[in-house]
Amino acid sequence: MLMEDVFQVNHRHVVFTIDEGLWRVFLQHRKMLKEFMDEAVRIIKEHFEKKHKITPGIIAGIHTFGSRLNFNPHVHMLVTMGGMKSNGEWKTYDYVPFEMLRKQWQTVVLKLIRRSLNEEEKKQVQSRLQQAYSANGEGFYVHAPKQKGNVKNQLGYIGRYIKRPAIALKRIQSYDGEYVVFSYHDKKSGEEKTEKVTVEEFIARVIRHIPDENFKTIRYYGVYSRRLKKVSKMLVTSWQKEARKWIVRAQRRLKRRNWRERIQRITGKDPLVCPKCECYYEYKGEVCLEEGKLTIKYAVCERARGCLERMIRDLTGKQKNKKQKEETPVVPKQLRAVETDSEVYMFDLFGSGKHTA
Repeated sequence: MLMEDVFQVNHRHVVFTIDEGLWRVFLQHRKMLKEFMDEAVRIIKEHFEKKHKITPGIIAGIHTFGSRLNFNPHVHMLVTMGGMKSNGEWKTYDYVPFEMLRKQWQTVVLKLIRRSLNEEEKKQVQSRLQQAYSANGEGFYVHAPKQKGNVKNQLGYIGRYIKRPAIALKRIQSYDGEYVVFSYHDKKSGEEKTEKVTVEEFIARVIRHIPDENFKTIRYYGVYSRRLKKVSKMLVTSWQKEARKWIVRAQRRLKRRNWRERIQRITGKDPLVCPKCECYYEYKGEVCLEEGKLTIKYAVCERARGCLERMIRDLTGKQKNKKQKEETPVVPKQLRAVETDSEVYMFDLFGSGKHTA
C-alpha cells in the first residue's frame, strides 16, 4: 500500500518517543493518541514550512507496543527530504535538526497531557510529569537515521516497519495451554531474550494494542494529504522528468573526451582519417621522442608493439643514412603518412589501405 502512496524521492524514517513514566498516562487516557500523533507531525511540518518555505509529505503511524508487548506509545513518520514550494516547484533538502526538536517535542507532549485532563486527573499524574521533565534535560528522544540504499528499498523497509503488528507469529516459541513463551529484543542489553507469561496475561498485553473504533493508525499529511496528493504527484513527476533530463545533459558535458575527440573539437578534423586518401587509420599505440630517441609509450597489443618496433628501426636506419650521405632520404610509398619529426606515427601495416598509428 505505502509504495503506491509515496513519491519516488528520498525519505527519512523519523521516530518520536516519550519518557516511559508517561506510558501509563496514555494507556489510561487513550483519547490523547490522535492528537499525540498530530503534534509529532506538526513539529516536522512547521519546521519545513517556516525554515524552508516548503510543504513536505509525511506518512505517520502510531505504535503503542514495545518489544515485550508493554504499552509504549511512539510515532513513526516517513518524511520526504524536501517539499513543494508555493509555485509548485519541488525543492530537495537533506538536513533536519532533530536534536534541536527534542526539547520542542517534550514541551508539546507535556502541554498535551495538561490540557487534555481535568483538574483531578492532573493531580494524579503531576509527579509523573515533573519526573519526565527533570529526567530528560535534552528533551524526549527523537531518532532519525539516514537511509541507505535506493529509494525503492528505503520505502519498502520503512513501509513494512510502520505497518508491522504488535507481535509476529515467529516470536511465539511455545504454548502449552497454560503458558506462552515468546522472544523479544532487549534494547538496553542488545540481546535476544524470552519471557514466559500466562495465557491471560499474554492476551491482556495483546488486546490493549487493538485500536479504538474508527481510529486510524496511519495518517497522511502535507503533500500526501488527500486534498493535495493528486496535484502534488503530477508536479513531482514533472519535476523528476526535468531533473533526469538535466542529469543526462550534465553527464554528457562532464564525460571525459579522449584524444581523438579533443582534436576533432579543436581542429574540426578527424586525426584518424588520412588527409590524402581519406582511409581510416587504426590506432595501435604511441611513440614519443625522448632525449633524441624514439620510445614506445603505449601499444594496444603485442602485435602492434612489434610493428612499432620495426617502424622505429626503419626510421633509425634512415636517420643514419642521412648523416652518412648528407642527403634527404626518399620516403617509401607505404610510409607517406609518416612525419619523421612528429611524436605520433601513422603507417600502413599490410598495404591494405587501412593505416595505423
